[in-house]
Amino acid sequence: MLFADDILLVDKTREGVEGKLELWRSTLESKGFRLSRSKTEYMECNFSSNSPSEGIVTLGDQVINKSTRFRYLGSIVQSDGEIDGDIISRIQVGWLKWRNASGLLCDRNVPLKLKGKFYKLVVRPAMLYGAECWPLKEKHNTKLSVAEMRMLRWMSGFTLRDRIRNEHIREKVGVAPVEDKIRESRLRWFGHIKRRPSDDPVKRVEVLDLTCVKKGRGRPKKTWLENIRNDLSLLDLNENLAFNRTQWRKRIHVADPT
Repeated sequence: MLFADDILLVDKTREGVEGKLELWRSTLESKGFRLSRSKTEYMECNFSSNSPSEGIVTLGDQVINKSTRFRYLGSIVQSDGEIDGDIISRIQVGWLKWRNASGLLCDRNVPLKLKGKFYKLVVRPAMLYGAECWPLKEKHNTKLSVAEMRMLRWMSGFTLRDRIRNEHIREKVGVAPVEDKIRESRLRWFGHIKRRPSDDPVKRVEVLDLTCVKKGRGRPKKTWLENIRNDLSLLDLNENLAFNRTQWRKRIHVADPT
């Protein structure tokens, strides 16, 4: 092997990143690997909407290219903290899965319920990968819902001209609204976090002290915890119920139409 990829180095300062990058380069080369200078990029996270700081990141005498988005394990992280790129990417992945199986999904001889089962097992999981961590806005829910309904209408052989309501199509194929399934996965992840011990890494992230972060001008960004509070209010849930895993799963479950 000449190259190793998908390596993520994180630090609070440019100097710290450069130090870790140089350490990683020397370690790789001592083992017979090489670090690709042309493929190495860095991203500065600026979630407070302030202007980015000036400066560059170097590896030896070479300047590292700066990027505004970073793909890691199938998810896209943006330097401004938004998730628009990740939403668009997951919708595209969903359409790719759908098109690969379009011969089955558009076949009028295949029962609609069978098409719905295939969609739930193959297309929807690909489109909602990582959805439990998204701080969703209304525009994101709309994009996902529109994409899903286009798929379901084509599967059913209906168009908007047929004037058939979305609810009726969902009943025919047996697929629950994507917004409800996202809420279920988000609350399931929230319950998992609540049940973790206080020294667990994912638990420490939940209680990070952000008082030192400077807030930019304008309306604050939508947060994941804000989504959770809205979900708890909508379903009339107490977060302490999450410690009872069985009852929590039962209350948050969204069943697909039968």
